[in-house]
Amino acid sequence: MCLAIPGKILSITNQLDETFRFGKVSFGGITKEVNLCMVPEANIDDYVLVHVGVAISVVDEEEAKKVFSYLKEMGEVEELGE
Repeated sequence: MCLAIPGKILSITNQLDETFRFGKVSFGGITKEVNLCMVPEANIDDYVLVHVGVAISVVDEEEAKKVFSYLKEMGEVEELGE
């Protein structure tokens, strides 16, 4: 099953060009580079839902932490480290 995983934006590169905007996103300590082109409003320290390497929406911190804890319980988070 494919899921969108919540993560926190740590840094953003190429901020002037929305098409090629990328960011370092932390998923509970695992950091990945994510395409931010679909969330031009996202900023550093925002939480985003990420699906197949693309941030698809900005979410509030409480909701992100809640979803992430459910995913940990289901054992879905371990796949991120691969």
